[in-house]
Amino acid sequence: MIHLLNTETIGLLAGTLTTISFVPQVIRIWQTKHADDISTSMFVIFITGVALWLLYGIQLHALPVIVANSITLVLASLILVLKFHFQRRKKKRQDNG
Repeated sequence: MIHLLNTETIGLLAGTLTTISFVPQVIRIWQTKHADDISTSMFVIFITGVALWLLYGIQLHALPVIVANSITLVLASLILVLKFHFQRRKKKRQDNG
């Protein structure tokens, strides 16, 4: 007989998987020291959506939504910050020449 997971467990599992999916991207950007292929507009839209999901979770007192989206917000924001950081360093090197 198949044991069905309760709603909170499903939410925590889904949140964990979707959240940790950003970790390899953060690591890759850090290792390569560039994020030229990362779409700024996509990440701005995504971060806005994640922030809204976080607010939604807070209003519902839904722990899986709050935890997953809090961590995802940090990771996605870190990707965007690293993108700008490495772009600025690259431009500085090019300007100095």
